[in-house]
Amino acid sequence: MKDTNYLKNFLTCEGHIIHYSCQGKGPTLVLLHGFLESLEIWDDFASALSRDFKVLLLDLPGHGKSDTIAGVHTMELMAASVKSVLDHLCINSCVIAGHSMGGYVSLAFAEKYPDITKGLVLFHSQAAPDSTEARGNRNRAINIVKKNRSGFIRQFIPELFDQRNIVQFTPQIENLIRIASEVKDEGIIAALEGMKERKGWLDLLDYVEMPLLFIIGKQDSRIPYSQVMAQAGIPSHSEVLLLENVGHLGFIEASSKTMAALRHFGMRCYELKKL
Repeated sequence: MKDTNYLKNFLTCEGHIIHYSCQGKGPTLVLLHGFLESLEIWDDFASALSRDFKVLLLDLPGHGKSDTIAGVHTMELMAASVKSVLDHLCINSCVIAGHSMGGYVSLAFAEKYPDITKGLVLFHSQAAPDSTEARGNRNRAINIVKKNRSGFIRQFIPELFDQRNIVQFTPQIENLIRIASEVKDEGIIAALEGMKERKGWLDLLDYVEMPLLFIIGKQDSRIPYSQVMAQAGIPSHSEVLLLENVGHLGFIEASSKTMAALRHFGMRCYELKKL
């Protein structure tokens, strides 16, 4: 068994590099970033949560320091990259949390590997497939990226926040723009294609036995909170953190509340007594 008190490393899987970090000891909590993000977004969370958990972060394919693997990064392909890292570290159970696109990956992971998934967190994410309108928007985004990637990123990132929070979080916005700017065109397009083609997992919510936590921003411009609230009523065990004055980036806009929610949910999933 590897010493995973702190690891920041690279795994070569079928000829492609996956970048990951692992810190802490105890039951495993996997945190997955969203579109145009990287494992960096979880640095503060990992530092705090590693007091109670082994916290695994990774750059999903085409993001951060991980390779672009294919022309289309399906959610199932990205979930398989997560499983490869878990296998490499000899980890056989986890609570998995995903922000936005990372939530889609988490759903694909929970569907394929239910026996090792102790709990699932949809962090500003949801289980339905793209609507016809949303698929059209993905296609338009792909065309814009091909012509003006920098302009696309600089417009996209600020729109994710509750607009009343823009001035307050200007340094964080600039950091997210930096992270997004490091994603190559092919990685951006592969992710957009994969999200556009995803099948959705509403049926999974209906039969899943693991606990679910939905973290929802009331001012989320990407995913209407009413839509996610309706989905939260489907599973047999679901919990909701509904956040006022928060858009799509609660790990920044409400970091202390969302970090505490992740910690306590993970504790309950593993039936730990330290609360």
